[in-house]
Amino acid sequence: MPRAGRGPAPASGEPRIRFAVRVIPRAGRNAIDAVREGELVVRLAAAPAEGAANEALVALVAKALGVPPTSVRIERGGSGRHKLLSAPAAAGTRLAALVR
Repeated sequence: MPRAGRGPAPASGEPRIRFAVRVIPRAGRNAIDAVREGELVVRLAAAPAEGAANEALVALVAKALGVPPTSVRIERGGSGRHKLLSAPAAAGTRLAALVR
């Protein structure tokens, strides 16, 4: 079974937005902090073991964007702190509010 945020592109060919994220695992709390050096900084309580931090990241970002977790994907950086995520283009307004 694929992990949350992974999987094939939607069959509809729906337009997507991409954005850079820097993850801080074992932070004690889950929170979206700010934008630093062009990346959205996300703190996660989960440890980066067995995909736990990636699952927590996808769930947190999806909730903040108001989309289901299955629509947020890790496009690049699945095993590092610097990641490229994508979400439906319809979530662009909420993403813009997060990065202010």
